[in-house]
Amino acid sequence: MEDGAEFERPRWAKDVLRYLPLKPQFVLSGNIRDHHLLALRPGAVAAQPLLTVLAHELRGAGYAHILAYDPVQGFRIVPQAGDDPAAGQALLGELGLQAATHGFAPAGVELFAETLVRFANRTGAPAALLADFASRLVVRHEALTSAEHQAFTRSLLASHTARAKPFGTPPRPFFNSVFWIVDKEGDLPDWFLVDNPRIRHVPVPRPDHRARRQLAAALLRGFDGHREADADAISDALAAFVESTEGLLLTDLSAIAELARAEALRLNQVRDAVRRYKVGVTEDPWARLDRKRVRDGGGFVRVRVKGQDHAVTHMLDIIKRAVTGVGAPRRGGRPRGVAFLAGPTGVGKTELAKTLTSLLFGDESAYIRFDMSEFSAEHSDQRLIGAPPGYVGYDVGGELTNAIREKPFSVVLFDEIEKAHPRILDKFLQVLDDGVLTSGRGDRVYFSEAFIIFTSNLGIYRQEADGSRSANVAPGDDFADVQRKVRSEIDRHFKQVLNRPEILNRIGDNILVFDFIRPEIAQAIFDGMVDAVLADVAANQNIHVALADEARAALRDACLSDLSNGGRGIRNKVESLLVNPLARALFDTEAAAGARLAIATLRVEGGVTDLTFGADAGQAVA
Repeated sequence: MEDGAEFERPRWAKDVLRYLPLKPQFVLSGNIRDHHLLALRPGAVAAQPLLTVLAHELRGAGYAHILAYDPVQGFRIVPQAGDDPAAGQALLGELGLQAATHGFAPAGVELFAETLVRFANRTGAPAALLADFASRLVVRHEALTSAEHQAFTRSLLASHTARAKPFGTPPRPFFNSVFWIVDKEGDLPDWFLVDNPRIRHVPVPRPDHRARRQLAAALLRGFDGHREADADAISDALAAFVESTEGLLLTDLSAIAELARAEALRLNQVRDAVRRYKVGVTEDPWARLDRKRVRDGGGFVRVRVKGQDHAVTHMLDIIKRAVTGVGAPRRGGRPRGVAFLAGPTGVGKTELAKTLTSLLFGDESAYIRFDMSEFSAEHSDQRLIGAPPGYVGYDVGGELTNAIREKPFSVVLFDEIEKAHPRILDKFLQVLDDGVLTSGRGDRVYFSEAFIIFTSNLGIYRQEADGSRSANVAPGDDFADVQRKVRSEIDRHFKQVLNRPEILNRIGDNILVFDFIRPEIAQAIFDGMVDAVLADVAANQNIHVALADEARAALRDACLSDLSNGGRGIRNKVESLLVNPLARALFDTEAAAGARLAIATLRVEGGVTDLTFGADAGQAVA
């Protein structure tokens, strides 16, 4: 704990202590399997199991005995330093129990209920009964067995007949308090708990910033370099530890400290320790990227993505930020980069994602892609994160959560995001804000090493008042107008149609509008595709085909007559007007390996290509 900082007991413990004189029974639910803060002595704090902390607080409140129960081992006395063991055995005997091996008195649900009634009505020094793992007392919550129903009925009557008795000097009212420790409130029968004025439900929340800070200050003392560090270095490490563990439990913080000691991480590497714990990666993969390859990445990317220099530059800047860590959020573990690529179809949005993946990993297929048109149904989010308990597919997990758990260092592409159901967009808020997603199984999956890319065709068309669609932008529009109109329509869609402006806020200025494929860019794309086709024929078939200038010009005119479908439309035209007829001609003429052919003329009529080889083609084929 920080020097001079005053220990503050957990909020749930304050609630328990406040209601001890007023309620005979309590239900504790929520974060019950985590550790909680306990002041060992002034200036020293530790994280201990809830049962230990609760027993300590009850002892301090004046309870003479603490009795614990769980469905497997039964009853036992929770001892404290200085206790007389005989007094604990006397309490068990008073309740009709006899401790067997290791001090436990085995008891099933029926004996538990009988003991609870005797315990609530006993006289003498006050005691508390802590029923741990009480959620496991019931096999099927929707259909109690006769023994289970009888046990909770007796417990219900005991809650209403219990009376507080004065004890101590000066006398204070004490119940023989019963504590039910459950995973969730609904694990106990509703008729036992709901509207019962004699039972106090106390939620146990996840640790907040203050709790993490109190424990982190104590844990940092075990890091290498703490003793020789100055106050500023310790303060920076403490802030980094607390901010980067947002959403984690106190048991996680203790585990991170253990990991740091095991791997000899120093005080100034606390963020690295948290990262290793979250994603299981020893070395920071972003820091190990080939910087020269990224530095020279502009030329590599522009070979495949043409006419979108502004988007290429912006995306490379995001990658460089991810590598250097400049501007990285101090809070939580947000993704390394986020980009929203908007624009007409076939202009290179998906191609840019593939090319960046190739730049980072050397393999364009290494990215994780989700076609969001497959997630338009209301409950399709279960495919991404997994079905909740009790539903089909629960044991399989989610496609997204499984993929990120397997490959945390990834480019994740959500294609055509506007087609996803709005319920799925809500999941992305968690990812963009905190870098974490909770799967259907309750596991936390971290996106802190991922690069998130959304693509969308929003803004190309707009919806009129009568429900019809009309073009919002056209290929002849100036690019500045295209940007303005597309951004305006995206803004309107998220704010007015989806009522989710917070998604745009999380993406910020990383909304990149792609331009239409302009004629000069289209020619370069066309030439690249044609040359690639002829090169593939030479490489795969050892047949060398040349395209005469006149034939190339005719093909170019046919392929570039309509640029509304962008580069994808050009590719489709090249396939139908060149690849298919060329394959047919080579097959029909039985061209052999080593042949050298020249396409002298190429005529396109009605979408059908008629090509002829040069005068020497027949000799070459033969």
